[in-house]
Amino acid sequence: MVDALPPLREVVARYGLDARKSLGQNFLFDLNLTARIARAAGPFDDTIIVEIGPGPGGLTRALLEQGARVIAVERDPRCLPALEEIAAYYPGRLTIVEGDALEIDVAALVRSYAPVIPDARVAGDRESSEKPDSSVALDSRSGLRPVGNDNRACARICANLPYNVATALLAKWIAAEPWPSVFDRYVLMFQKEVALRIVATPKERADYGRLAVLCGWRAKARILFDVSPAAFTPPPKVTSSVIELTPNPTPLHCDPRALSRVTQAAFGQRRKMLRQSLKSLGVDASALLAAAGIEGTKRAEEIDVAGFVALANALSAQ
Repeated sequence: MVDALPPLREVVARYGLDARKSLGQNFLFDLNLTARIARAAGPFDDTIIVEIGPGPGGLTRALLEQGARVIAVERDPRCLPALEEIAAYYPGRLTIVEGDALEIDVAALVRSYAPVIPDARVAGDRESSEKPDSSVALDSRSGLRPVGNDNRACARICANLPYNVATALLAKWIAAEPWPSVFDRYVLMFQKEVALRIVATPKERADYGRLAVLCGWRAKARILFDVSPAAFTPPPKVTSSVIELTPNPTPLHCDPRALSRVTQAAFGQRRKMLRQSLKSLGVDASALLAAAGIEGTKRAEEIDVAGFVALANALSAQ
């Protein structure tokens, strides 16, 4: 069905969709690449995909072609007509939400608009679960309905994230409460240097930092493949990477706000010993370190995720 749609370059020209640096836009026109990213986010049975910043819809097309149901969150109103064209070719499978992903609770969005999925876990309930619930109103455009508490639908985020907000979005999603979230995986594009910071451990000291700790606390991250600048329009000056994050449903207990504070203090002055850098928290740094069982002469890059969780819990206890 995707062949019936006009070429992306033609759509971009028709609607005057020049990629804007202020929105962190770099469009993907390579169909082989968008298909590869979509495959990495599959399989799509009983799954709804949230795509952030679809632009003219290159990745959106690939996801839909491979069978996904998609909620596309787009901030740029210029791109909405192009996305509406795609929705017309895939009736009932694409919901378009205009808005800023930084201000949207994407988990709540999924709970409000999730596919009607038969509950295959209980064979005896299959027949009844396929019957429409007359008490739930369907969205006239998407054919989606609100999710109940049975959590029959799983959800996933797949996106070529706008570079200027990519890190902020990831930090927001990882710190979300309650945890685990509704998302079972995140397949995301970042600048390669950011991707390396996400997957780093204390063994990679140059890249290991606050982002690695926050992600490592609640998820397992890995780089799937790199993407050449030539794949984008306009081409960025750096290589990009597609990463996969798989949430840990039972991370170490910790207040995400406390973890954010201790990592910010520690890595904000990463060359200093922790007994000095943690003073910026406004507490007795030596007592905090003692409670966490960490030597004050250590530096932030030497502390693993469990160590930072211990510091966060010690901070919360004060």
